[in-house]
Amino acid sequence: MSVPSSVALSHNTESDAIRRTANFEPSIWGDRFINNIPEDQVHIFIYIYIYISFFIREVDELIEEVRRELLDSADQPSKQLNIIDVLQRLGVAYHFERDIGEALERIYASSGASDDNDLYNVSLHFRLLRQQGFRVSCDVFNKFKDEKSQFKASLSANIPGLLAFYEATHLRVHGEEILDEALSFTTTQLRVTHALKQSLHKGIPRLESRGFILLYQDDASHNKAFLKLSILDFNLVQSLHKQELRHIANLDFATKLTKVIALTSIIDDIYDVYGTLEEIEIFTEAIERWNVRSMNTLPKYMQICYKALLDVFEEIEQELAKQGRSLYLVSHAKEAMKILVRAYFDEAKSFHAKHIPTLEEYMQVALVTSGYPLLTVMSFLGMGEIGITEETLVWAFSDPKIITASSVIGRLSDDIKSHKFEQERGHAASAVECYMKKYGVSEEVAYDELSRQVSDAWKDINEDCLRPTAVPMAILMRVLNLSRAIDVIYKDGDGYTHVGKEMKAKIESLLLYPVPI
Repeated sequence: MSVPSSVALSHNTESDAIRRTANFEPSIWGDRFINNIPEDQVHIFIYIYIYISFFIREVDELIEEVRRELLDSADQPSKQLNIIDVLQRLGVAYHFERDIGEALERIYASSGASDDNDLYNVSLHFRLLRQQGFRVSCDVFNKFKDEKSQFKASLSANIPGLLAFYEATHLRVHGEEILDEALSFTTTQLRVTHALKQSLHKGIPRLESRGFILLYQDDASHNKAFLKLSILDFNLVQSLHKQELRHIANLDFATKLTKVIALTSIIDDIYDVYGTLEEIEIFTEAIERWNVRSMNTLPKYMQICYKALLDVFEEIEQELAKQGRSLYLVSHAKEAMKILVRAYFDEAKSFHAKHIPTLEEYMQVALVTSGYPLLTVMSFLGMGEIGITEETLVWAFSDPKIITASSVIGRLSDDIKSHKFEQERGHAASAVECYMKKYGVSEEVAYDELSRQVSDAWKDINEDCLRPTAVPMAILMRVLNLSRAIDVIYKDGDGYTHVGKEMKAKIESLLLYPVPI
């Protein structure tokens, strides 16, 4: 294939280019996920695997025992809600999705005007129904205010009630002032470090389950069947993740989404740091053509990345063909990648021109470069059992509120926590710089305003998850879970770029260390 001289790069151009560096720290994991059993833990792991293998047949029996307890509590709504809450927090509710769904339908249909004055019960009722998509009114909390429209002082002594109320506030939508007030009130009253740092609604469910299992184990009133099922289930799922991680670490990717995330990070760094403007223009054009012959136009380092990208999409096509599924899924995923790369190029041109865009101009491009529109579409590819339709993909490309909100959360959370490091190495302006320039304010004021926008974006997500939904709830959960990952990763800094002690501990507890039996 002949290439115009204005497009092709010579080897000299590639070797003589002046390149920036990001000074990324080496991976702290080494081959940990290839040989993912620490030497000092081998005897414990052997015992656990023998234990799990021996009792694996017991899991089905435990599921049926737990199901009976769940169904037998149907005539006691408060008790049944507490059982549902415990099962969800233990991470085993997915075994009982239909039973829980029917129970919540029944409770919602019969709830009406509640005369329950227990803050804990009212808050739990509100949260569980809201997260199931039911339009429960926040007016149920008016009864907890005094004649001055302030929350009653007596609530301060009700720690379980305050905790439940705090968790309920994270399901709020726009216009629910009482829940905005409640968040401020409960945050002031409570001094429970983890609950205030990571709400249930915004946490990664499996990670939250790991912590709750240990707390539940220490509760003298715990249900033995619930606890045993949750420990076995967590360790079994973790063992599956370990097998997948061995493949991923060896570059024989078991999960295509993981490979696309890795490649997207590499491509992002090429545009942000390593590639020259001329090189990334050619790379953008090659992505548009999506043809292996376009490799000839690229520098060698780009050829490796480009070929890997084409290969993973080819693997996805072959997998879908084997399943007899339509290839329109892949064509939409390719288009999402092209849209992302165009936005990366726009951002790079802005940097090279030393241009600080308006906040509105920035966000138009940055919501795409957050990567969340692409990751959302890619996450649909593995949902064979749901039956992703072309209509669902058309919806995803129509900038629905929930995907835009997820992108806002991803972009602004990243910018707030990482912009200083990025500016030090030379990077396009972030939302922080754009906001400071537009309004002539300090960095701290910009942080506060952008954090408020993140909070509003969560309200948008909550709103779009209320019934009737535009697409099945399983689709919306993909978007919600991606947003949860961002909330956790950027909670204590840029945990994606710099894995600190807390993030390391979270990853280890989720993927390396089984729950002690």
